[in-house]
Amino acid sequence: MKRSILALLLLAGSSLSAQVTYDRMLNADHEPQNWLTYGGDYASHRYSTLSQITKENVGTLQLKWVHQFRTLQKVENTPLVVDGIMYLGDTSQISAVDAVTGRTYWSYNHTVDPRGVFVLPMLKGLAISGNRLFWATLDGHLIAVDAKNGHPLWDKVVAVWQKGYQLNVAPLVVKNKVILGPATNEEGANCWVAAYDVETGEELWRFDTVPKPDEPNGNTWAGNSWIHGGSPIWVTGSYDPETNLTYWGTGNPNPGWNGDVRSPGDNLYSDSVVALDTDTGKLKWFYQFTPNDEFDWDSVQVPVLVNMDWKGKPRKLMLWANRNGFFYVLDRTTGEFLHGSAFVKQNWNVGFDAKGRPAKAPGHIATYDGTFIQPGVQGGTNWYSPSYSPRTGLFYVSSWQNYSAISAKADATWKEGERYTGVGKPKKPDWTRTPPNAPLFKKESEGYGAVIALDPKTGEKKWEFKMVDYTDAGVLSTASDLVFSGGKEGNFFALDGRSGESLWKAGMGGTVASGPMTYSVNGQQYVAVCAGSALYVFGLPEMKAAK
Repeated sequence: MKRSILALLLLAGSSLSAQVTYDRMLNADHEPQNWLTYGGDYASHRYSTLSQITKENVGTLQLKWVHQFRTLQKVENTPLVVDGIMYLGDTSQISAVDAVTGRTYWSYNHTVDPRGVFVLPMLKGLAISGNRLFWATLDGHLIAVDAKNGHPLWDKVVAVWQKGYQLNVAPLVVKNKVILGPATNEEGANCWVAAYDVETGEELWRFDTVPKPDEPNGNTWAGNSWIHGGSPIWVTGSYDPETNLTYWGTGNPNPGWNGDVRSPGDNLYSDSVVALDTDTGKLKWFYQFTPNDEFDWDSVQVPVLVNMDWKGKPRKLMLWANRNGFFYVLDRTTGEFLHGSAFVKQNWNVGFDAKGRPAKAPGHIATYDGTFIQPGVQGGTNWYSPSYSPRTGLFYVSSWQNYSAISAKADATWKEGERYTGVGKPKKPDWTRTPPNAPLFKKESEGYGAVIALDPKTGEKKWEFKMVDYTDAGVLSTASDLVFSGGKEGNFFALDGRSGESLWKAGMGGTVASGPMTYSVNGQQYVAVCAGSALYVFGLPEMKAAK
């Protein structure tokens, strides 16, 4: 592990003084020139009040600079920007760069043991507090680095890769705590959400996402199935300072495609959102989207927190477009189920009871022969971040429309060092499944990617922007009613946030699988997105920039 020697040469003429206080994080909307958290703010709106780039001038956007990562893998990183300095990275290196020119100030490397990379070697992003940057590595390290010069401050192993864990989330910093959790890719390793001291890396609290038999809801796992239950953490949570709750989505139970060994029971807290007291880690409430999941519908979407009128009264809400194909509205103070409606074609749920429990459609359960299921294993949406605009009142989601699969189960026995999936091979022809990576589709009915705009008060689709291929890109909205996103076709584009009309696009030469973000320096607004293995930054021609 080492810093780049460029840091010593460049820092002499530059000042990297972050000092991102808790108060600044609470009031991130007061400094839209910066991007201080993975989701842009604690509520994860991915909305910016910057408005220099408008519907009228977005067509003149130009590429300003490119940062090439050291990896050849696709990059899912959303960078941070603090006072003109951008912090970004991949799985083996993080850097501080000039947000105007892309010039590197320093880089810090971490060599990941290749044996610890089970799947998805991706870094979602970093977190910052004071002058400390926090980096969660694939092989289970949580590292604090001095944001001014790239010097390591502490390095803690918080998840042991030999036991089937990996870290790829962007941590969430609240007060004196760095909050995150590990993932496991069907390794049968039980996961958790934990908080660590920003000064020392000491663990302060931990919430296990699979309860033990003598703990509340431990009886939702049959026999000893809880021992290898999984329930991973793949994506960053959100925080509500008024309730002091932090919200995190959890992944699927193990084995993922065969619920026989863990039935009967709902297998809590898999496929759920958990609301935790930020000071203690105590569970305040939970809601489970897909009980006893057998289709790998991880609930690891980003919780989006909004305040709005609900049925004539102001209410603190959580908006959630879930992998299982349904859009949900929950009361984020109590967890009460308020609304659920499908935003893609689905055939597994015939309705909800008063508490929001889904009723599974007869015959649409996992079988050894194979079951035709909508949506397919990748879901109606996935980890890619949605966006909420308080100006338009719309919730923007990247979705997989008309997507299906024939899903089959197989017998599953946990063995150390082997994946614990329960996946089988369908006995009947897989004629309905469109390969997720297919570049072209013959018919729209076979599946396509789309950015959709939902009315959160009704779940009604207001507009849809269709793509030929699917999408893994997040969404950004701005105060000029622009929506930015991308897809597997390699395009980065801007849409009218009210109508969905296409206003601008750029071919990136690689899939867009990250969440776009925006910032400004010296009055000039920029939009940044990762595509392929590089970060691209766009801005207006300077002569046309608004004053």
